[in-house]
Amino acid sequence: MSEPQDTGAFSRFEFLVAFRYLHARRRDRFVSVIAGLTLTGIALGVATLIVVTSVMNGFNAEIVSKLLGLNGHFAAYPIEARFTDYEASAIDIEGVDGVVSAIPYVEGQALAKGPRSSSTGIIARGISGSSVAKLGLLRDGAILGSWDDWDAGEGVAIGKRLAEKLNVVVGDPVTLVSPNGQMTAEGRAPQVRSFPVKVIFDLGMTEFDSLYLFMPLRPAQDYFNMFDRVLKPGVSPPPEDASIEEREAAFDRIYRATAIEVFLTDANDIGNMRFRISQQVERPLVLSDWQQRHQNFFDALQSQGTVMFVILSMIIVVAAFNIISSLIMLVKDKGTDIAVLRTLGATRGAVMRIFGIAGVTIGVAGTAIGVGLGIVIAANAETLRAFLSNLLGITIFPPEVFYLSSLPSRTNPSEVITIAAVALGLSFLATLYPAWRAAQYDPVEALRYE
Repeated sequence: MSEPQDTGAFSRFEFLVAFRYLHARRRDRFVSVIAGLTLTGIALGVATLIVVTSVMNGFNAEIVSKLLGLNGHFAAYPIEARFTDYEASAIDIEGVDGVVSAIPYVEGQALAKGPRSSSTGIIARGISGSSVAKLGLLRDGAILGSWDDWDAGEGVAIGKRLAEKLNVVVGDPVTLVSPNGQMTAEGRAPQVRSFPVKVIFDLGMTEFDSLYLFMPLRPAQDYFNMFDRVLKPGVSPPPEDASIEEREAAFDRIYRATAIEVFLTDANDIGNMRFRISQQVERPLVLSDWQQRHQNFFDALQSQGTVMFVILSMIIVVAAFNIISSLIMLVKDKGTDIAVLRTLGATRGAVMRIFGIAGVTIGVAGTAIGVGLGIVIAANAETLRAFLSNLLGITIFPPEVFYLSSLPSRTNPSEVITIAAVALGLSFLATLYPAWRAAQYDPVEALRYE
């Protein structure tokens, strides 16, 4: 007896039988429940992967935007001489094609203390009013106070969380204590000075909002002794017993900066811009780019994202094994049906395709549901976080740990396609063995005891 002729691969008949097997009848309900649980597992795995990758992408993008919104793509440091020509150097750097702005600054560490609180360590940075205008993140982040007349006064700007820590509001004094004060006969005395709070800002990044304090450039240079004393022309050196006022009157102050923050048009064009700046700016500078300064941090983020993707992919792998088990149970349950189909003329290939369609249908449906669910959850990640935090009474995604005050999310279409392709590929591979086993059924043996 010759092998029956095939009616055509993936014919309407094969799809009808496959969908009929997936449809729950009373005696097949257990198999259908297993198939439903398998579909749910694939959907949850796909949705979880999309949500996690979206949150990781949003977290990385938000961190980079905050870092590069306040810190430059390059930090330019002097090589040979003290950085007294910082203003001319900043103008030269801004003249390079591809540079958006160059901002000189003075930076130092100090202890800050409010009138009603204990002291805490801070990073004080001195910048000019024109520099504040160039830093959109800082300028627009002011929630109390104003940047008006920034250079004219001696007020300071502090982050919202630092203000809460120091228990101060706009107008309250903040006392700064630095170990690098004036040199005396008994050694270097600490520098202690009070400044009123002029601006309170909220940048949405815990590190900036709880650690940084901004001062006008000139008061910061005076406070951190960022100047050189040069004897005025035609003035004799003061005697050793001269008073401090007499000594100050005999010298001019030549102020200097710590470095220059350089902001670029393209954050990723580091190598080309390093060469351009080095070639066009005569002043010898050391250029430290943002990737070098934060390399360990971003390497950790990248490694964390990769590990999370691999671990969560195991959910889809487990669901794929469930497809195998559910199809094997379906094949066992439909042994008689397979024998009848074979005797009616169905080929081994047709039987294999029927059960392959059944398994792939579970994978496709689970993947489609998972993609839709994942995109919806990722788009509303912060809303869901706030809801769950209020419902459970706990802080989910604490800003002190994750640096950001909200849960960012950014869905990458290419990653969604990759996740869906992986789920579909595993679902297809999982159907091969059970479908092959179904095709090997001998109709004579299957019907012998019926």
